[in-house]
Amino acid sequence: MLETILNASKSDSHLAALVDEAREYAQVYLLAKQRHKGCSGTGELMTLKEEFKDTVDRMVRYCKMKGHLSGACAYDPESVADALMNKH
Repeated sequence: MLETILNASKSDSHLAALVDEAREYAQVYLLAKQRHKGCSGTGELMTLKEEFKDTVDRMVRYCKMKGHLSGACAYDPESVADALMNKH
């Protein structure tokens, strides 16, 4: 799924902007997750995860609308965040 989105973003400036936004949220979320210790900050971490997930959902909806993706697009937010940070 992510590979398809990244490939489509090369020729779609709106999708490229959505990918950039998702990368920013992924970076913040992963950094917060790395620094998270125990129960302290659990609420903030969950909020960051939800905000990241919302940006990925917007990308998926846009891709479905444009015909880049079809069918159910279930994903693991952790894996998508890691992949976004490791692919440019």
